[in-house]
Order: sequence, then C-alpha cells, then structure tokens
Amino acid sequence: MCPKNLIITCVLAAILVCCNGAARPAVGGFVGRNGVEFVKDGKPFHFNGFNAYWLMYMGSNPSTSNKVSSVFTQASKIGMNVARTFAFNDGGSNPLQKSPGLYDENMFKGLDFVVSEAKKNGIYLILSMVNNYKDLGGRSQYVEWAKQKGEKVDNEDQFYTNPTIKTFYKNHVKTVLTRVNTITGVAYKDEPAIFSWELMNEPRCNIDTSGKTVQDWVEEMSAYIKSIDKSHLLEIGLEGFYGESKRQLNPNSLLLGTDFISLNRLANVDWATVHLYPDQWLQGSNDSTQLTFARNWVQEHANDAKSILGKPLALAEFGKNSKSSGFTIEARENYYRDMYDAVYNCAKNRGPCSGALFWQLLAEGMDGYGDGYEVVLEKSPSTAAVINTQSRRMSTLA
Repeated sequence: MCPKNLIITCVLAAILVCCNGAARPAVGGFVGRNGVEFVKDGKPFHFNGFNAYWLMYMGSNPSTSNKVSSVFTQASKIGMNVARTFAFNDGGSNPLQKSPGLYDENMFKGLDFVVSEAKKNGIYLILSMVNNYKDLGGRSQYVEWAKQKGEKVDNEDQFYTNPTIKTFYKNHVKTVLTRVNTITGVAYKDEPAIFSWELMNEPRCNIDTSGKTVQDWVEEMSAYIKSIDKSHLLEIGLEGFYGESKRQLNPNSLLLGTDFISLNRLANVDWATVHLYPDQWLQGSNDSTQLTFARNWVQEHANDAKSILGKPLALAEFGKNSKSSGFTIEARENYYRDMYDAVYNCAKNRGPCSGALFWQLLAEGMDGYGDGYEVVLEKSPSTAAVINTQSRRMSTLA
C-alpha cells in the first residue's frame, strides 16, 4: 500500500505501468471524415492528445531521442492518441531547411524517428508546415530568403502573395509529403500514422484584415497539397478568429486577417481548429471572465462547425499558464476539466467536437523548453489522471 501522502504519485505509477507487457494500440488505417465526425476503419474516431513542437529536434540527436520515445510511451499509456508537432525549422540554428530546397538530412531523420515512434505507440500525428511567427524561422525567414534572391519584399505578410515565396513553400510541402521514411520505408504521403497536414501554425495577416489575402493563399495551398496527397486530411492551423460578420466574438473585437467560417468552407479543407488563450487575449481580466470567454469560444465554433461548415472541429491548443498570478495545479486541472467537458459533451451528442490537444507536453529534464503551459507527466500525476479520464471518455464514443 502507498503512504497517504504518496497516493497520487502511486496512482500515476499504476496508470503508467498498467499496460507493461500488453500489446500497444494499433494505429490502423487512415483517418477520414464523414460529415462532422472523423472515421477510422469504418467507426467514429475521437481523440485526446497533446502538442509537442520539439519532437523532431530531440529525435535528431541520439543523446535526446529517448525523450521522444518516453513521451509517446507515457502518452499512449494514459490513452492519448493524437499529437501535433512541427515539420519545419527554417534557417537559423539546427534547421530542417537550411535554405530553400536545402535540407539537413540528420534533422529529417529526426522527423522520421518521430513518425516511427508515434506509430509504434498507436499515436497519430498532425504535422504543421510553417510558422506564422519568427520562432523556428517562420514567414519572416521565407521573406528573407526571397530578398536574398533579389525579390523586392519588405513585409512578412508578402509571404502570402509573392510568387517566389509561394514556390519556396510549395517545394517544402512537396519535400515533406514525398519523403520516404528512412526507418519505416514508407513515404509520408502514404503513412497512415499521419492524421493530418496543417498549412501553418496560427496564420494571421496584418496588412489585410478583410481575410482575402489569407483566403486566397489557403485556397491555393490546400489544392496543391491535395494534388500530391489525397489520402490524408488537411486543416489550416487557425486560432478561430472570425471575420467582419462575427468580429464581436473575437477577443476585443479584433480582426486578424482570417475568417474562421469562409476559410473552413473551402473544399480542400477537411476540418476546423480553434486555439484558446484567454489569458493572453484578454489581459487584465479575471479568471471568471476568461473562463466565460473560453466556454463561449468553444460553443460558438462548435455551432458553426455543425450548422454552417458541416465539418469536424478540434480544440487544437489550450492551456493554463503557471506564470499567471494565482496559478495552482488545481486551477490548471479544473480548467482542463472544463474544456474537456465541453469537448466530450459536444462529441457525445454527435456534435462536431472531435478532440482536444493541450499545449504542451514535455519530457522530464526539458526545463529549458518550458513556457508556463508545459505539463511533465512524471511531475504532475494528478494532471495525468485528469488527462487519462478524458482519454477514456473519448474512447468510449466509438
């Protein structure tokens, strides 16, 4: 028996070791879509999972690749079955893409390892193709590359319109999709363990808040991806900001160059996402105001996904920042439960909510990657138990 003050730790230990020796869950076939639900092997598919942008980088180094294996193993044992990560690192230090069309093979092998380990543990991957922000290169790096080629560009929003930059992006997409995994021998475009492609992490456009610039880009790039790969699903990477018609629902009624409804109506976009950071978007507001906003954000987008889009919806990023005033582990877990309840109740009633991915999961010993939202399962057994409960609930819906 466990001493009383160690009971939570022992619960986590039981969760993490209960499957030792048992067969790992199989990935199975490709995930598809039927109306507002995902389907796999002829059955509805729901998920619970996590974000871990760092997987490729850690996987590329033999001294740290064990952290990739550890995270997937632990996540699988508490029922998580989808992970979202970045298939890019443009320029700068330790890049995947050193310059347009020039790749670091060792870093690419790190991504191969990530795909292989995810598949072993029955976890599907969402792979994002570029960043809106300067972290890991992003749009600004593409603009800089175009300048080096003699293009007259001076604004990162020209990422969406400059023909040379668009060609750079398309070439990266093609390189990733046609990559043959050095471990599995399977091309990425033929790999069932990849759940979906993502065009960009959180696209925004400051010079055109009407949404047309991003709309045209998404229409072009989604068609391009589908011309190479018709087997996988595709989503945009949106935070969920509305256009003019529903701008009052946006944080502080801001327009950020995207329109959740018109973008997700595009024929080659298979499903919709929202991200959720009321602590950042509504700075100075109290927890109660932020929670009300969070609940409404999920509900409004679920309503639109069902009645207007007719497509699945996922809460693709959410979290509770430990750097915020008054933070406690209990507060984080209550917030997780609240968001998980919203997703589960929607899914249980055959609504479009398909799953949630918290930001972000780290392995032990990765303190330098913490941003306040991180969860380390070994250090947070009670949070792991909350996640496990949601995983089990979502799995029953099939």
